Amino acid sequence: MLNTWVVVPTCLPLVLRRCHACTSGRFRANGKFRINAHHKLIDAWLLALCTACGETTKLTVLERRNVRTVRPELLDRLHDNDLGLAAELLQDPVVRRRNRIALDWDDAWRLDTGGSDHLDREVVDVSVRFAARIPVRPVRLIAEGFGLSRAEVERLIREGNLVSAVRLSGRLTGDFGFTLKR
Repeated sequence: MLNTWVVVPTCLPLVLRRCHACTSGRFRANGKFRINAHHKLIDAWLLALCTACGETTKLTVLERRNVRTVRPELLDRLHDNDLGLAAELLQDPVVRRRNRIALDWDDAWRLDTGGSDHLDREVVDVSVRFAARIPVRPVRLIAEGFGLSRAEVERLIREGNLVSAVRLSGRLTGDFGFTLKR
């Protein structure tokens, strides 16, 4: 029987960017947007607050775009301070590259294993799905899902009792599967 685990975001990740007012390098986005119109041109930013001093930084979403080229539903979501839109924009590689930011997903996700019926079986097939592009080490997911230490998971990999079509070292952001033999 195939078990499905899901990596689910619990909140917005921290934005890694140097604060111009203090030495901190972490900002928390709260889903608020600022929009500025210049006749037919529009700018839009996602606002984030420094976790140390509270200084605001603006992450560029739209820059000098003609209002007619922006989808009306996107404008509505910007005006409504849509938290889902903020999550989508933070994961957009174009927005991250334009603003020269990285994301810190520590403590911003959880693993949903769908119960503990998989813990007592000899052979367990697991499919791991990501609800968002969250970079997580597969060893950490497997350790958390089975209640093992990371060292124990690494030992199972070395012994060939934990196999996958993908490399289990490093970080993954996409779906994968593995088989555990006890």
